[in-house]
Amino acid sequence: MKREEEADDLLIIREVLSGDVGVFRLLVLRYEKAVFSMGMSFFHNREDASDFSQEVFLKVFRNLAQFRGGSRFSTWLYRVAYNTGVNGIKRRKEYRSLAEEDAVPDFDTPEKRTMLVSAREAVRRAVEGLPERYRICVDLFFFYDRSYQEIETVTGYPVNTIKSHVFRAKKLLQEALGDVWES
Repeated sequence: MKREEEADDLLIIREVLSGDVGVFRLLVLRYEKAVFSMGMSFFHNREDASDFSQEVFLKVFRNLAQFRGGSRFSTWLYRVAYNTGVNGIKRRKEYRSLAEEDAVPDFDTPEKRTMLVSAREAVRRAVEGLPERYRICVDLFFFYDRSYQEIETVTGYPVNTIKSHVFRAKKLLQEALGDVWES
């Protein structure tokens, strides 16, 4: 499926660059949820995340000719989004992990829902306690399903540093959550 999406992305990009700018909306539709989620991680509210998403897609549209195809389009898009978010939070000095999302699916019993909410809260607190550089790598790796190479492209951290950050973050999370899983 990913190869098909990559090929579709490249085809859409060619069409946009050839003058059919209306098809750009297909890229927006494909990636708007992921970009909005990243905006929520950075800005904590729907209004700012929505503004962030619009800003990201406007930047992508304006700079689409700069995409050379050396990486997947989604990786390039996430790099633009990440840089936009980092620049935005530099003014605010805050970052909140995707693990802090409040959405909880419906369950057939209140007990299951309570267990999920409790587990999610424990994970949120544990991830919140990680150093920012670890949180960003963990978010991109686990919540955005990005490879180490893609995270390198997005963050600018070397691959070995990313691997180290993810490894250390998992250790810290394991330590922080040890009591939760044992009870």
